[in-house]
Amino acid sequence: MGETAEAFTITDLARAFDVTARTLRFYESEGLLKPERRGSQRLYSRADRARLAWILRGRSVGFSLADIRDLLDLYAPGEARRPQLEAAREKTEARIAALKEQRDAIDATLAELQQFHATLQSRLG
Repeated sequence: MGETAEAFTITDLARAFDVTARTLRFYESEGLLKPERRGSQRLYSRADRARLAWILRGRSVGFSLADIRDLLDLYAPGEARRPQLEAAREKTEARIAALKEQRDAIDATLAELQQFHATLQSRLG
């Protein structure tokens, strides 16, 4: 079955998001996706598709599954989304701060290594 107006198969979503069926089953086992079942076939709704987009975006910027679950649990349509958006903003700000700290530590390590390398070069002639 291909994409329809209301349902997507595991193959549809795997192709659309360039992930494996195993990945989708993992997110389902973690309670992040809740497809409908028709026999052995999983049918994902538009809401599941939107949740998957959030999950993958969150993973790509380094959020943990727990962080993503918290954000998804706040999900509501329309203006009721404000708590989700505020929580996402706070988690994003925290992630930015953590990455800046990591970058500063990496920059300091690189500077030290470059200085050590220059010392070695000068001693070798």
